[in-house]
Amino acid sequence: MGNYRWTICALLFFATTVNYLDRQVLSLLHPMLEKEFNWTNSDYANITAAFQFVYAISMLFAGRFVDRLGTKWGYIIALIIWSIGAIMHAVAVPIGVSAAALISWVGLGMVPVSVIGFILARAVLAFGESANFPAAIKATAEYFPKKERSFATGIFNSGANVGAILAPLTVPWIAKVWGWESAFIIVGAVGFIWLGFWYVFYDKPENQKRMNAAELAYINSDQQEEAPVTETVATEKVAWFKLLGYRQTWAFAFGKFMTDGVWWFFLFWLPSYLKVQYSLTGTDIMMPLTVLYSMTMIGSIGGGWFPMYFIKKGYSPYDGRMRAMFVIALFPLVVLAAQPLGHISFWIPVVLIGIGASAHQAWSANIFTTVSDMFPKKSIASVIGIGGMAGGMGGVVMSKLGGALFDHYKLLGHTQTGYTIMFTICAVAYLLAWVVMKFLVPKYAPITDL
Repeated sequence: MGNYRWTICALLFFATTVNYLDRQVLSLLHPMLEKEFNWTNSDYANITAAFQFVYAISMLFAGRFVDRLGTKWGYIIALIIWSIGAIMHAVAVPIGVSAAALISWVGLGMVPVSVIGFILARAVLAFGESANFPAAIKATAEYFPKKERSFATGIFNSGANVGAILAPLTVPWIAKVWGWESAFIIVGAVGFIWLGFWYVFYDKPENQKRMNAAELAYINSDQQEEAPVTETVATEKVAWFKLLGYRQTWAFAFGKFMTDGVWWFFLFWLPSYLKVQYSLTGTDIMMPLTVLYSMTMIGSIGGGWFPMYFIKKGYSPYDGRMRAMFVIALFPLVVLAAQPLGHISFWIPVVLIGIGASAHQAWSANIFTTVSDMFPKKSIASVIGIGGMAGGMGGVVMSKLGGALFDHYKLLGHTQTGYTIMFTICAVAYLLAWVVMKFLVPKYAPITDL
């Protein structure tokens, strides 16, 4: 049997790496931009919340877009859009000046032009990036049998960690040498390199000339577990309201709402946390963030493998996954100790938050796969889109709450208290999410009537 499916997994890995490189540039440059444009924490929270809001809404349509257009071209169009959005950040101020008149007309004239420009650039970036995970999960469902999907998802999802590692190693240096505008342009242009490889090497498994018959048979080995469909039914549009009628959809959406915001918070606010509490800026944050996000790779790949332990013991893929997710949900509790022990060294919270972020990646590899465990392939991207919208809204809540808390406690002279509150929320979110998901779907219940 061949292994061409892992070539596809590698392509998904690199696309996700580019995805996270593009979205993290702003957080790494936040201390520099905050000083240059005199932003408050709420200004920055509004910029990040705009990304998350547009991402959330777009996720709902991105899943439908990928289902309708197909994985190959859906990914191509999405990456072109998000790469353009990433490069737009370099000219955010001129964009903001151009948009100022319209913003004033609708009564928002007090918003600084720099904030307006970055919000618009983030909106385009979010619109394009929203299709990454629906397309990647759909490609995984096409190329992997159920027993391998969480492992494959963990591998490509670790691209988020690689992107998060590469960003602090490159962005501060680029900004220091060539200016912050160059950082957005150079990183944003990387995505266009990936497009050529995706166009050449990806096709549907049944049309893939580089894959042998034995591997195709292996990929389709658990097809009998899904309800047989005719060609007409396979292309039939599945209404969102119909998908919302399933407890499985709500379980996935709630899990994403509760936990995605934690990852967004770590991704967008950690550079600011290191500046506020430990006075680390510019290239000083390169090593702490590199170590932290290197830890998350262990969680992503290990978390994808972990359910196999239970599956090999005879549990269904879903039941084995839920057992693994309960264990994973315990690890973020260590983040509760980040602030109490932070006076010893900044490495203490870096390592503890790294464990929590690593657990998130393990959780993410599995929660995505609960959808492909239970839904037929034709609806997977749409369900992922619904959950992605819920996760994005959770991110909006976390960003706005964090910005408000940090500004409030900054006026009181101890911003650290705001971070203590946010870290507490991050620590307990996963256990709460697991309890509700288990309540909604206590046992493996595949959807057979779509």
